[in-house]
Amino acid sequence: MATRHGNKSYFQILLDPNRADLVMQLSDQAGVKPTAWIRDALYEVLKRKLPSSVYDEALAKDEVTWRETVRKRVEGRLKNRKDSKESTEA
Repeated sequence: MATRHGNKSYFQILLDPNRADLVMQLSDQAGVKPTAWIRDALYEVLKRKLPSSVYDEALAKDEVTWRETVRKRVEGRLKNRKDSKESTEA
């Protein structure tokens, strides 16, 4: 069962040890963390298994969500800087 982590879904998986070692090797070769490698591999499988219209719609929605998340972070940081600057001037 997935749980929510912000805008994302959190899954926990158990891998058998020898295949987990293969994931570790491939992620090392790719220069990414094993979880990032697994995520990318899963996205590739979804892209292959689903109709492109379904996958592309989900991808587009995820990109909109990500841009909104980044926008909110930037606005929050700017507000914090402004508030911090105003409190030091007072």
